[in-house]
Amino acid sequence: MTRERAGGGTVLGQHAAHPQPGVIPADAMIAKAAAENFPVALRLLPRQYRDHLMAVYAFARTVDDIGDEAPADQRLGLLAGLLEDLQRLYADPPGELPVHPAVRGLAGAVRECSIPMRPFRDLIAANEQDQVVVRYQTFDDLLGYCELSANPVGQIVLHVFGCYTPERAGLSDSVCSALQVIEHLQDVAEDYRAGRIYLPLDDLHGHGCSEQDLAAPAASAQLRGLIQAEADRAGALLVAGAPLIGVLRGAARVAVAGYLAGGRATLAALASARYDVLVATPRASKGRTAMAFVSALVRGR
Repeated sequence: MTRERAGGGTVLGQHAAHPQPGVIPADAMIAKAAAENFPVALRLLPRQYRDHLMAVYAFARTVDDIGDEAPADQRLGLLAGLLEDLQRLYADPPGELPVHPAVRGLAGAVRECSIPMRPFRDLIAANEQDQVVVRYQTFDDLLGYCELSANPVGQIVLHVFGCYTPERAGLSDSVCSALQVIEHLQDVAEDYRAGRIYLPLDDLHGHGCSEQDLAAPAASAQLRGLIQAEADRAGALLVAGAPLIGVLRGAARVAVAGYLAGGRATLAALASARYDVLVATPRASKGRTAMAFVSALVRGR
C-alpha cells in the first residue's frame, strides 16, 4: 500500500506508437506491476477487485513516472494537467471527459466504490513536492511526505473493498507509511543518484554520516546503523497498523495481509543484508514473502 501499486494492461488499453508523456504501454505496465509490492495477493482476489486495483495502479504509476521520468522542465505542467483531468472526472454535473487514459481508467472504480477525489489528488501533490523538496530534516517531516505519497493508496484500497472507516484508515496509514519508509531504505543509492535523500538529515548526521557516504560502493558501519534504526521505526509502524488485518474479512483481509507480508519480508531481507543497501538492493524472496503472508492471515495481524 505504497506508491508501488497493482496494475494491468486492460486499464490503459492500446496506445499509439508514440504515446503522450506519462502514458505507459499496457505490456510495460504489467511488467512494472509484477516487479512491485502492491500486487502481492492480487491473483487471489475476485476479478472485480483486481480490475479496480489495476486502475488505481495505472493512475498512481503514471503519476510517479511523470514525477520521476518526464523531462524535468515539463513535470509540473504534466502533473497540473493530470489534476485538471482528475477534476473533470469528478465534475458534477459531468462535463468534458478526462483526456488522459490513466484518469479515464479510474471512472469505474470511482463510480462503483465511491472513492473521493482527495487521495488521488494527494498522490499528484506528492510528486509535485518531489520536484521542489529533495531532503527531509526529521522523521516526522518524512512521515508528512508519506501522508501524500503512500497513505492515500491504502485509503483508496479500503474504499475499493467497501470497508473504509476513519479508524481503519488510521491503521492503514501506519502500514502505508511503514511500507514507504522501507522502500526508501531499499532505494537509498538510487534516490541519491537522482538527487534525493529520504533518510532524515537529523538522523543521518546523528549517526555520524554525511551525504557523500551514500555514494560509496558499500555502506559504512555508521550508515548501516542508521538504516537499521530507520528499519526499526518502520517495523514499529507495521506493528501499529497490523491489527487492521483482524478487523477485515474476505478479499480485503487477503489484500492487506499481502501488503504487510511484503513489508515484513523486506525488513527481513534488509536484516539479512546487514543493512548494507549500497552494495545491492535487498529484495524479499518469494518464499519469505509467502510465509509472512500465511502467518499474517492466520494470526490476523
